[in-house]
Amino acid sequence: MIDAGRQVEKWFYEYERDITNYLVYFTGTRDVEDLVQDTFLRALQSFRSFRHDSNPKTWLISIARNSAIDSYRKRNVWQSLKDKLSRHTHEKDSVLTEDSLIKKAEFAQLYEAINQLKTSYRDVVLLRGIAELSSEEAGQVLGWTANKVNVTYFRAVKKLNLLLKEDEQDAASFR
Repeated sequence: MIDAGRQVEKWFYEYERDITNYLVYFTGTRDVEDLVQDTFLRALQSFRSFRHDSNPKTWLISIARNSAIDSYRKRNVWQSLKDKLSRHTHEKDSVLTEDSLIKKAEFAQLYEAINQLKTSYRDVVLLRGIAELSSEEAGQVLGWTANKVNVTYFRAVKKLNLLLKEDEQDAASFR
């Protein structure tokens, strides 16, 4: 029998960065330490339910996703994230280069577009496009077939591109 504490600790060193990156994109903020901690604590608590023939990374991302969703339900975070993002883009940094300003604007635009997607599209974009999971891995997280992941991802990317083009057209019309 594998010691749960040691195994989860091993996974922490192996997958913490992936979980953190996923949560940063999922939540739209870099302040995800509590969610990462909660993810690994939940993994430790439910270690007995882990099927050892499955991928621990996808299991941990599923836990991270559920932790974030639970957190949102408790605090209605989506609106506060938009407020924070808006404030953050208006804050004055000590040294802002043109490139960093462009990257901030692009991130904000992409985040806003992803946030406009319906939930299933947003989930699959985050898992496939941001967390870089395979179709099979994303399917495990979402409880879908790999085919459904592929079809939904294709449609989500198409919709995301439309939203981004609309934003570019709106920005151009203000000039």
